[in-house]
Amino acid sequence: MKTRLEVCVDSVESAVIAAEAGADRLEVCANLLIGGTTPGVSQFRQIRKECDIELNVLIRPRFGDFLYTEAEFQMLREDIRMFRELGADGVVTGCLRADGNVDMDRMRELKACAGQMHVTFHRAFDVCRDPYQAIEEVISLGVDTILTSGQASDCMKGRDVLKRLIDQAAGRIEILVGGGVNAEVIRSMTEEISAASFHMSGKRQLNSGMRYRKDGVSMGLPAFDEFTILRTDGEEIRKACAVLRSLGKEI
Repeated sequence: MKTRLEVCVDSVESAVIAAEAGADRLEVCANLLIGGTTPGVSQFRQIRKECDIELNVLIRPRFGDFLYTEAEFQMLREDIRMFRELGADGVVTGCLRADGNVDMDRMRELKACAGQMHVTFHRAFDVCRDPYQAIEEVISLGVDTILTSGQASDCMKGRDVLKRLIDQAAGRIEILVGGGVNAEVIRSMTEEISAASFHMSGKRQLNSGMRYRKDGVSMGLPAFDEFTILRTDGEEIRKACAVLRSLGKEI
């Protein structure tokens, strides 16, 4: 069975670290701290220049739910076309209707915008009404991958749903396991539910280089510390790759 490790990165520095540590594919985004949004063009271009690795781009215009206004949906379409022209290997996106079901009409349009690029339906899947109906709908669209934690806060808690999804998929679509993934989780999930594809950020906190720090002024949500930087931990990625490769040989 083919194994895959995808690493989610929101900076050029993290992308280089993840690629050098052995990741098979990168999901390029911005604002990983809030779940990720569409990255900037210059960020993507620098990562494309520095990393000889598959790059899938997150297409998500804002933080929050996946019920988009017409203006936001237009942004999704334009961004997919733009990153296709810029040389992305794939896009990661998803739309839901207000009733919690997959928005098939909009997803069909986005799939057409992607052309021959790889398409991943992202963790909008984890907040849809019925994952077992949704997987069939997403497969019918010709989508390549579903990124999911099994509709739980992390993949270990969602492993029963993930097992059922992997069995239901029966090789028709890649089930990319995300949410709290590390080397030990990979070992456990591979053995327990025969998962083979995993998505992780492997991030660690770095202290800002700023020596002067103004107290009492926040640039965003007060809970977020402007002097803490998230960066991919190469050692975490190497450990995850080593486990996945060793298990892949045994499957």
